[in-house]
Amino acid sequence: MTVTELVSYEEALATFEPVMGLEVHVELGTKTKMFCGCSTELGAEPNSQTCPTCLGMPGSLPVVNAVGVESAVKIGLALNCEIAEWCRFARKNYFYPDMPKNFQTSQYDEPIAFNGYLDVQLEDGEVFRVEIERAHMEEDTGKSTHVGGATGRIHGASHSLLDYNRAGIPLIEIVTKPITGAGERAPEVAKAYVAELRELIKALGVSEARMEMGQMRCDVNLSLMPKGAQKFGTRSETKNVNSLRSVERAARFEIQRHAAVLSSGGTILQETRHFHEEDGSTTSGRIKEEAEDYRYFPEPDLVPVAPSREWVEELRAGLPELPRVRRNRLREEWGVSEHDMQSILNAGAVDLIVATIEAGADAASARKWWMGELSRRANEAGTDLAAMEITPEQVARVCALVAEGFLNDKLARQVIEGVLAGEGAPDEVVEKRGLKVVSDEGALGTAVDEAIAANAGIADKIRSGKVAAAGALVGAVMKATRGQADAARVRELILERLGVEG
Repeated sequence: MTVTELVSYEEALATFEPVMGLEVHVELGTKTKMFCGCSTELGAEPNSQTCPTCLGMPGSLPVVNAVGVESAVKIGLALNCEIAEWCRFARKNYFYPDMPKNFQTSQYDEPIAFNGYLDVQLEDGEVFRVEIERAHMEEDTGKSTHVGGATGRIHGASHSLLDYNRAGIPLIEIVTKPITGAGERAPEVAKAYVAELRELIKALGVSEARMEMGQMRCDVNLSLMPKGAQKFGTRSETKNVNSLRSVERAARFEIQRHAAVLSSGGTILQETRHFHEEDGSTTSGRIKEEAEDYRYFPEPDLVPVAPSREWVEELRAGLPELPRVRRNRLREEWGVSEHDMQSILNAGAVDLIVATIEAGADAASARKWWMGELSRRANEAGTDLAAMEITPEQVARVCALVAEGFLNDKLARQVIEGVLAGEGAPDEVVEKRGLKVVSDEGALGTAVDEAIAANAGIADKIRSGKVAAAGALVGAVMKATRGQADAARVRELILERLGVEG
């Protein structure tokens, strides 16, 4: 089915109710793999970080990574889950071209964390609770590179290359319960959930959760059921979606695709699908297996994991401030409304503003530049704020130059422009472009006298009591000084020269 055959989103939601399930894989930031001592460092030569265990050699035996278990417990606690007193690993069997032992060590019916929830805030401030089915430990597969085709996928490729450095890296898979009741906001809920989960993972310090690097990826399960029905429809699973925007687009596309198929009398296949970033569409991958197809059985080479209650409570007590709590605290400290705080969150500016304040700026100035000039430039460039070529320390320096009177807002915008253009640090840009505010009283006085002489009619109006007319003279002085004068001081000098009270 092509994009042009989709029904409209509004038509789909008028007839059907979406049901979602989100499976998020988080690559843990441990130094070694989940079941062996191989390094997890990125960027190594292909197949250089392997050993008999992660290559599945006969006679090799796995050992559980203790930091991986600790990270799993922390994630479970932060997601308000129950932590198992006893759980086991299992073998998940099917042909893995990128998993040399031909099974994945995972957890099946005995996850380490279960029955939790995460409250997420939508763009208008509404809070939606997403219930968590489970969070379980497993290992990642290797990386396949398909060569010779037009799409980079296996279909049409002439051959494939396998890199097993990633095979065995610790993963936590977080699975939601079916998400119902979101209606037309289902795609927005999906995006908000993954965004909040990413912030939580980063706050825990268990992963950098960089989606663009595959450290966090989402499988979007979606089905539709007719309005008023109770039985869920057949689901599709869009695999390995790796950005917040793409999660939202994938859910929206699948709602429209399912609706088109069902409305025309067709049948939805239970299958995996690939997401295409260029147009937001999905295409068929393979028929989706059921749990029994994986022939799960307990892993005989690993002892069960039994976290003591004392240890679990120690970890609970040591959890950092979680994202929603932190945002509420910052909102009060900064004195902003819930609406403004939501705008800051939506812009991805919270951590940038915090870092700018830590670098010496006041909260109001930090918010002003990140949410004003820098947000505008990021939108124009079609990029995220965090990807802008300027650091919080540099923004703090711009704030300081303004506060100290060396720059006005117009000049500060030019400094930011120079920093983004790669012209150096703020002070270097000021020096190279000659952007300091004209503060010499003699030079300012001369410019004011010249403006008064050139605009005698306006000067007479001001003398007669029409003080608002001073703005025209201020503008003339600012033009003469190329915007480098202190406008407030210029106004004071004009009124002094004309003998008028301010």
